[in-house]
Amino acid sequence: MANKKYLKAISVILIVGMILAGCQFEEKINANDTKVASDTKTTLEEVKELTDMFGNENSDTVIINTQGGPMTKLETDEFKEIVSNFNTEGLLMVNVHQYQTINPSKFMNDEISFEEAIQYDKESIEILYKIIKYYKNQNKKVYVLGISFGAFMTQELIAEKGIDVADKYLIMVGRLDMNESFWKGFSEGKDGYFKNGVEPMLIDNKNVEQKNMFKLASGLGQNRYTEKLKKYDLAKITYVYGKADEAVGKLTDEEVAFLKSKNANVIAGEGNHCVAAMGCIVEGAKTAFGID
Repeated sequence: MANKKYLKAISVILIVGMILAGCQFEEKINANDTKVASDTKTTLEEVKELTDMFGNENSDTVIINTQGGPMTKLETDEFKEIVSNFNTEGLLMVNVHQYQTINPSKFMNDEISFEEAIQYDKESIEILYKIIKYYKNQNKKVYVLGISFGAFMTQELIAEKGIDVADKYLIMVGRLDMNESFWKGFSEGKDGYFKNGVEPMLIDNKNVEQKNMFKLASGLGQNRYTEKLKKYDLAKITYVYGKADEAVGKLTDEEVAFLKSKNANVIAGEGNHCVAAMGCIVEGAKTAFGID
């Protein structure tokens, strides 16, 4: 969920975006089929088509990233830069495609509807679930990292598939209950930001690709995760937020209280969206995954 003013910062840092690398293929997925064959046996070849991976493929521990943005490219170089901040020696790192990174041309020239955006987000969740399930079926320890839009992806994964899908989660600079005016503006393709991390501001936007990305963001941002996650003990989650997050807004007192009541580890980062994410990545990885 990145505001246009900060897209460059997020694509450089994410290091809070984890967003642009090279989709070498364009696999077409039926928009009416949200299963993405996640209930069938997945092969390593399929996993490699749906991800970029690096590190030790024989490792018993896998860190799976669902990137921020949303963007139409998979940016694994930024993911590598993020995880270079902590010790990943001997681990397997997996950066997972989302629907729009597999089918970028669908979002370039024609504006999608909000209903289509919701459907495409479901496809992305199924891809993420498929990859996690592949490694869990091999008795691997699986940690999920989600920053910015990836935070919303991770929350929706848990809401739809259960808290026990993965072993631990590091969720950074997301929101549980996005301001209604903000997600509705995004659902119309508008840009926006949070003044001082609190006051939502919307901006008209004419770029078709950006409109489509904002609609994808609103497809998840519309959800009330204090409701969708309330049945779970969230002790497996470490949640980092920025006190002055201009892109998604800081967590409200109610959101923080909800997380703590559900036993999540909550870390408050100083600064804005990018600063909070990068400033807390080492502490977050240590708290969530036990990695220094």
